[in-house]
Formats: sequence, structure tokens, C-alpha cells
Amino acid sequence: MQISMYEALIPVASRMLNSLSKILDKGAAFAEAKKIEQSVLTGARLAPDMFPLTRQVQIACDMVKGGAARLGGVELPKHEDTETTFAELKARIAKVQSFIDSVPAANFAGSEDRAITLNMRRGDLHFNGLDYLRHFVMPNFYFHVTTVYAILRHNGVELGKDDFLGA
Repeated sequence: MQISMYEALIPVASRMLNSLSKILDKGAAFAEAKKIEQSVLTGARLAPDMFPLTRQVQIACDMVKGGAARLGGVELPKHEDTETTFAELKARIAKVQSFIDSVPAANFAGSEDRAITLNMRRGDLHFNGLDYLRHFVMPNFYFHVTTVYAILRHNGVELGKDDFLGA
């Protein structure tokens, strides 16, 4: 059985975005129960040179919407990076979920061979669609979702593997 580029990205990303949203719910509930300002958690980092939780969520969302747009051959929506609260981060996740759900599966046909060029600060990155998905989009997406989980877990939020996996 062969798997399509659509199937390799959209259902997997949807499930993880749902998990990410629920993880943020647990972070918000923890902050409320412990009477901690949300900004303490949304601004938390695992290390001084890493991005805070808010940026981790934004990048995770950007990876998925960029992958869906480039592989689905549609315009990449722009989202301002202004979120500061759990509710705003959840709204961003919902916008991305809505966007990726709107890209027709048929648009992904042949995208494994599509030329993808990303203009990065350190120089352009060139991929075919399959390598872009396997070696850039998905690893980055999982890294940033995992980092959100780790930041909250490190700060005392009761999370387990099932929260991450969405089981």
C-alpha cells in the first residue's frame, strides 16, 4: 500500500495539533489552579537560548501550514506572531487546523517531486516535496510540539505520553 503526501501530513498534523491544543488546556488549568500568571508558563523556556513556549507553538503551527500550502499548491496564509495567552495560542492552532483542512487532498498529487525552496537567514534550502516533508516539516513540527510539552511538564503541569500522542 502506498501512502499519499496528503495522508502523510494532514491527518498526522491534525492529530498532533489537537494534542497540542489539549496540552495548552492543561497548562492554562494548571496556571489557574496554582494562581500563576499565564505569562510565567507561556514565557517559559527549557534553556536560556531556546524560544519560549509561545514561539514554540507559533513555529509548530507555521511548519504545518507551510507544509500544507507548499505541498498543496495553495497560498501560504500569514499569521502575526502576537499571541501571549493560552487562549490566543489555541486560537492560532484552530486557524491552522481550519487552513490545513481546507486544502483539497487532490492538490497534493505529484507533490513528492515538487521543487520547494525556502529562503532562510543562513541561505536557501532546496528540497523535492518528499524530502521537504520527511526531513524538514515533520521533524521541525514534532520538535516544537515536543518542546511545548517539555516546557509545561518541566514547570509542573501533569502531562503524560497519552497527552502527547492524543490517545
